[in-house]
Amino acid sequence: MKRTGSIPYYSGDALAGLGIVTVDVIKAIETIVGDRARGRAWDAPIATIRPNDGRFFGTSMGVVEDPAIVVVKTNVANPKNTAGGLPQINGAAVVLNAVTGNPIALMDGNWITAVRTAALSALAAKRLARPEAEVAAFIGAGVQARSHLQSLSELYPLKLVQVFGRGSRNIDILCDMAEGLGLRTRVCASAQDAVTGADVVVSAITWSENLAAIDAGTMKPGAFATITDLGAPWNRESFGAFDRVITGDRGIEVTEGVPVFPTELVTGTLDDLVLGRCAGRQSADERCAFVSRGYPLADTALVSLACRLTKVV
Repeated sequence: MKRTGSIPYYSGDALAGLGIVTVDVIKAIETIVGDRARGRAWDAPIATIRPNDGRFFGTSMGVVEDPAIVVVKTNVANPKNTAGGLPQINGAAVVLNAVTGNPIALMDGNWITAVRTAALSALAAKRLARPEAEVAAFIGAGVQARSHLQSLSELYPLKLVQVFGRGSRNIDILCDMAEGLGLRTRVCASAQDAVTGADVVVSAITWSENLAAIDAGTMKPGAFATITDLGAPWNRESFGAFDRVITGDRGIEVTEGVPVFPTELVTGTLDDLVLGRCAGRQSADERCAFVSRGYPLADTALVSLACRLTKVV
């Protein structure tokens, strides 16, 4: 922990050292979904700015009553960062006291984004994936792939990880991580090859890429896909092969431009799924998908958990 003036700053390493596991984050998100339904948590639409130079700025805000905090997280995405050896996306979360408005903490946004995105996928998978899932496919091998591998390995009896990515270094890191978890690995020549035979598919390629290569209809019957990358590696014309599609927030799908999935294919939102307003998987052969495009309250849920563990509140 470092201090910026009188406000404590928690780096990614410091936050990772808190020992937060996937089931903890899932529970925190489920709790905050219920709090919002009861009028005890709120969020605002994500505000975005897109200059004409390839950068993307996004800010989300969430408020919760217990603990009484406001979380404002800002990300800056710049594909030119790669040339300088930096992640394409960087950011931070400011935590305020929800009663006084005083700032109480600053936290690394990259860690928050990685962990909460994987936890959202795991929360959806709990209701949409088959519990005996053994083969996981990763389209993209970066930070999100690693955080998803960690989450999925905590929840499912995985045995094999199939990987397709663009960078050999990231592929090596992901495979080393998988092997360290006792899993076999297979590096694939194409995204379609990686998806073949997989029980769970995680697509998390760099947001600026567009492969349009995966045919959803070739997925194994009963497979579950979590799509965190605006569907870039997928052939959108094949999306009708999914029997059940859940989005993080239907409003974001609309306000952020063209929806990843056509509206008529969407079964419901994450809130609907958690609150029982729509059903999860209904048969062993259903192909299910979760589209993770944004869910500000998940950031707030994770930050709330971190605040409790660090005794900031």
